[in-house]
Amino acid sequence: MAAKDFLSLADFNRQELNALIDRAIAGKKEWKSGGGGTCMTRKAMGLIFHKPSLRTRVSFEVAARQLGGSAIYLTDKEIGIGSREPVGDVGEVLSRYLDIIMIRTFDHKIAEDLAAHATVPVINGLTDLLHPCQVVADLQTIVEHREAIEGKVVAFFGDGNNMALSWINAAATLPFELRIAVPPGFEPDENFVKAALGRGGKVLVTHDAREAATGADVLYTDVWASMGQEDEKVERARQMAPYQVNGELAGLARPDYLFLHCLPAHRGEEVTADVIDGPHAAVFDEAENRLHAQKAIMEMLLD
Repeated sequence: MAAKDFLSLADFNRQELNALIDRAIAGKKEWKSGGGGTCMTRKAMGLIFHKPSLRTRVSFEVAARQLGGSAIYLTDKEIGIGSREPVGDVGEVLSRYLDIIMIRTFDHKIAEDLAAHATVPVINGLTDLLHPCQVVADLQTIVEHREAIEGKVVAFFGDGNNMALSWINAAATLPFELRIAVPPGFEPDENFVKAALGRGGKVLVTHDAREAATGADVLYTDVWASMGQEDEKVERARQMAPYQVNGELAGLARPDYLFLHCLPAHRGEEVTADVIDGPHAAVFDEAENRLHAQKAIMEMLLD
C-alpha cells in the first residue's frame, strides 16, 4: 500500500480495496470467535471532532481498544485548528504524542493539511466532501449479504453529497454500476463523475428515481439535510420528496434487493418505515460494520 493516510477511496486501487473489505470481514469473524488484531498494542489514537457523531466516535474508540490500544477524544475546546493554532503545528505536535489520528470535520482541506504535516497516519472520519470509512463498511455489508460487489447495481437517492461522492470514488475502482438519482441542482460534483468514467467506472447521474431503482441490487439513501444545512431543511424536503425510498420505488428493484442507510435516518422523509424496518434492510449490520471496517483501515495503515 502506497498511501500513508486514509482520506479518500480514490487513493487506493482495486486490489487494495478488495483486501480491505476481506480483512474487515475476516477481522469481524476473528473478534466474534475470541481472537483479533493487536496492531494498536502500546499505541494511542487521537480522535478530532468538529462534528458530533454516535457511530464514528464509539466505533473508533472501541476499535482502538479491541486492537490493544487507547483513544483520546479531542474537540475545539482542546484544539483550535486554523484559529488558535495552525493546522501544521497541530499535526506536528500530535505526531509526537499519537500513533494514528482520525479527524471528523467540515472543510476537507483541514484533513488534507493535517495529513500533510502529521508524520503518523491520518484517517478521514468524515468531511463535507467525503466519507470513505462509511463506504468501506457499506461494501463490507454488501459482500457479507450478497457474496460480492462485482456486477451489482447500487442506486443512491437524494443529494449528491459526501456519501454520493465517496460512492463515485468506489465505483471508479470496483466493478459495479452506480446510479445516482437527485433533484436538479443537487447533482454530485461533475469532476468526480468524469474522473470515475475516465477510469472505466460505470456511473449514471439521473433526475429520474425510477430509472435508478429499476433492477437495482442495492438501494441507498442519506438524510436530505446534513449538519450545517438545517436552514435549508424545508426547501430540501420539498425538492427531494420524489426521491424518497418507499415501497413503490423499492418495488422496481430486484426482488432480493438490499436497503442501506448510513444513519441517522428520518423515517417518513428520505425513507419510509416499511423499507428501513423491513426484511430487505441491513442498516444495523451496516452500522456494526463501521467498527470492523475501521479496524481493517487502522491495521492497513499501521502495518
